[in-house]
Amino acid sequence: MKDKKRILIFSTAYYPFVGGAEVSIKEITDELGDFGFDLITAKMKKDLPDVEKIGRVTVYRLGSGRPLLDRLLVPFRGAKKAWQLAAKNNYLCFWGVMVTYATGAAYMCNIYRNWLGKKKIPMVLSLQEGDSETHLRYRWGGLIHLSWKMALKRTDYLTGLSTFLLHRAEMLGYDGLRALVPNGVDIKFFSKPIGPKIRQEIKKSLGKKDGDIFLVTTSRLVRKNATDDTIRALKLLPSNIRFIVIGKGPDWNKLHELAATLGLAHRVTFLGFIEHKDFPRYLSACDMFIRPSRSEGFGVSFVEAMAAGLPVIATPIGGIPDFIDDKETGIFCSPDNPQSIAKAVELLMKDTLLREKIAEKGKYRVMERYSWEKIAQDMKAVFDTL
Repeated sequence: MKDKKRILIFSTAYYPFVGGAEVSIKEITDELGDFGFDLITAKMKKDLPDVEKIGRVTVYRLGSGRPLLDRLLVPFRGAKKAWQLAAKNNYLCFWGVMVTYATGAAYMCNIYRNWLGKKKIPMVLSLQEGDSETHLRYRWGGLIHLSWKMALKRTDYLTGLSTFLLHRAEMLGYDGLRALVPNGVDIKFFSKPIGPKIRQEIKKSLGKKDGDIFLVTTSRLVRKNATDDTIRALKLLPSNIRFIVIGKGPDWNKLHELAATLGLAHRVTFLGFIEHKDFPRYLSACDMFIRPSRSEGFGVSFVEAMAAGLPVIATPIGGIPDFIDDKETGIFCSPDNPQSIAKAVELLMKDTLLREKIAEKGKYRVMERYSWEKIAQDMKAVFDTL
């Protein structure tokens, strides 16, 4: 049997550390049985094995298990490991996920190969960043901005979660091959009907009474996700509207203090960390999904809520307009504007037909564009081109 074409992936974190990028790698590689995959990552935890097979991917963890040191050194350790693996495997390409520490190892390995007169291994870079333009341009004295420009110059095929990210790369001078490859969602999982008994149990646990309207967000509690603006908007809305916050993050204490200061502590329920497998149950007990983002590379939480049949309220920021059309598949509000958020909520409360239309069209949009099967085939087309 002919050997599978192999691809070497670079990701600073990987399972058991799970974020959008890690889920994307796992789902895509599980779907693409025609390829073999290796992955270089920082170890960051002492009791993790140095080499492990996860799904279709052989994972090579580099470092001593000290998170900061392992991240800082993975460009150098990773370049050496990539060199060793490339000597044994005829890689179709290197695949870097985000412009970050581990991806630097792929570029460094190719620089070494060039110095020694060896053929460059084609480089695929997937942009998944959701940070603000200010962060990307000025953070760490402009080093992130510089690393983007250096990486893009050495990239053979660029993929982006959103047209926003692809456009940003173009503005920085990238003029090579590119493709829109968003993140996907487990449609069957999120769209599966939740039985009335389970839904009632969740409502009871949350204290939902007849006539209550529950807004919900599943967000990391950081400034960019603007949970604070939704809390401020509650002050402008009727008392039967409450806000369910699923997630944790550095703004946890600050958001609790804000709700208390505004006299809204009884209307904001912070659930903290909830297992991802339980998200559909909590979404089913709520009425609207809301996240008035200040920046967003894509926003998979919106797509999950749409798959679950909730109407969503969002800002026309970053990659969000790729999947939300105002008053068709969602409602737009203005960023940094609690009054605009309140108006969007009131519009959906008053117009039942609009609310139902948005929920239905939003769910169809997700089923049409964002299944993992389709996303994997989009990525396969990139690899096939190489």
